[in-house]
Amino acid sequence: MLIAISALKGYAVEVSDEGAIGTIHDVLFDDRTWIMRWLVVDVSSWLTGRKVLVHPSAIRTSDYVNEVLRLGLTKAQVEASPPSALDEPVSVRMESGLYEYYGPDPMWGPSSFGAGALGGPLAVSGYFGGGTPGDVLDEEPLQDGGDPHLRSFAEVTGYHIHATDGMIGHAENFLIDDGTWDVRYIIVDTKNWWPGAHVLISPYAVKAVSWKRRGIMLDVDLATVKSSPHWDPIAMIDQVYEKELHNYYGWRGYGF
Repeated sequence: MLIAISALKGYAVEVSDEGAIGTIHDVLFDDRTWIMRWLVVDVSSWLTGRKVLVHPSAIRTSDYVNEVLRLGLTKAQVEASPPSALDEPVSVRMESGLYEYYGPDPMWGPSSFGAGALGGPLAVSGYFGGGTPGDVLDEEPLQDGGDPHLRSFAEVTGYHIHATDGMIGHAENFLIDDGTWDVRYIIVDTKNWWPGAHVLISPYAVKAVSWKRRGIMLDVDLATVKSSPHWDPIAMIDQVYEKELHNYYGWRGYGF
């Protein structure tokens, strides 16, 4: 099932022995694989001022009617988890400590898109005006020891989306597959270029993500996007539409 990432914010989080322990504050994902890596859970109602990181593999059931995620963890397990220090970037060392505590990460391997398939923090300067298309900027430095590929959906929402020959719009939301916890599509609001239209862009089309410029760079041009199959934000996305969209762009399918 595809769900909008923004809808998860504020969902109640329940554990196996005590019921609700907090709410979803944010979600972190890897910009190389486009897999959700961590749920940021606000548990300040019983652990004053604290937020914890919970891996999506801990989710046992998702109740979208009542807006609840139920975990296969106990309250004591969450309380004893390593401190996350979310006022600082999440480092590889911090993640390693969490995996050692909770157990191995079954989703660390390749996603639908494959590790290393995307450009990560390398940005093509031509997308931003100045420079020649194909020029590659220096890789952005680690931020205070944080993992440069671990990004917050709250932070990336609003990033400018750049085609090879101009700006399309901005990232309004993201659709995720709750079976694999992959990001399936970026929902792009194109109102400044194509009034009234929204388009779906797969991470297959992403060439790079830039922290510094708050931008996502694609490998398609404006004309291609404008001629893409029409998407109605109110309508449900079915496999017929996905096949049409993927065939149009030449993207691989998701099991079709």
